[in-house]
Amino acid sequence: MADPIDEIIRQAMRRGDFDNLKNSGKRLNLDEYFEMPEDIRLGYTMLKDANFIPTEVELLKEIAQLEESLKTAQADQQEGMLKQIQEKRLKYNLLLESGKKRRG
Repeated sequence: MADPIDEIIRQAMRRGDFDNLKNSGKRLNLDEYFEMPEDIRLGYTMLKDANFIPTEVELLKEIAQLEESLKTAQADQQEGMLKQIQEKRLKYNLLLESGKKRRG
């Protein structure tokens, strides 16, 4: 008797559900992942599965978007954008410092 999971995978393959997957054909390097303690690995996996983005990463994205917009902004908008960038950088740096103190 065939394993039901294997049969589900075979059906998905026949339907083409695995065609055109991101990074298809590339070798996965999971060494770093498995070198982590199991409890941390579990936490990272849960956060990733929940599409959680850390505040620090979100701030870096916002800063990059503002810096890109700044290149084409009109002169009267640039001062406000520079202020926003400075505020986001300060918040980012404070978050990093706070994290270092908790770990350290």
